[in-house]
Amino acid sequence: MQGGGGGMEETPAAVAAAKNRSGGVGEGAAVEVQEGPRFRRVCVFCGSSSGKRSSYRDAAVELGKELVARRMDLVYGGGSLGLMGEVSEAVHKAGGHVIGVIPTTLMGKEITGVTVGEVVAVSGMHERKAAMARNADAFIALPGGYGTLDELLEVIAWAQLGIHTKPVGLLNVDGYYDFLLAFIDKAVDDGFIRPSQRHIFVSAPDARDLVRKLEVRTTV
Repeated sequence: MQGGGGGMEETPAAVAAAKNRSGGVGEGAAVEVQEGPRFRRVCVFCGSSSGKRSSYRDAAVELGKELVARRMDLVYGGGSLGLMGEVSEAVHKAGGHVIGVIPTTLMGKEITGVTVGEVVAVSGMHERKAAMARNADAFIALPGGYGTLDELLEVIAWAQLGIHTKPVGLLNVDGYYDFLLAFIDKAVDDGFIRPSQRHIFVSAPDARDLVRKLEVRTTV
């Protein structure tokens, strides 16, 4: 197991400073430049539970396969349970590279059995989010709970503030994120979000369509 949390700054400013750096998971490491895919690494936010609908699990597997088909690495929260386990297993089984970032305090809760890919241990939740953001070229949110929303809204807020220009996408499985889209429309209507910032992120009901949208996306 590789430790990745030592000395890492966790502020948005630190992420902004690193946004154009071709860093690996370990600080100072070089990223291999690969021709072909629009993105080298995609960070996927998702739940440590699978949810009650099989469509959520199916979407996670579909997304994992789509990333590998497009030669994109997976960066995620490091767990082996729930949708995190589904998407990481799908990428690993299809021959893709998996980078899991997990706080040491959650290893006993979110990892069971044999882990797949590269596991990076960090000291806390802030370090986890900073490491995932720094090492990704784009972000996708599958269905999830509080933690998934926290991770998703943070990278959206950072995009709004100009801290990064990496595209963000919602995999809106069975309308799971309709409530969030409605909330954002309401916030725009009531003057809390600028109309130009309504489209900071994209959404789609299936993985292939979403990845295609991200590949042509320019963040506002």
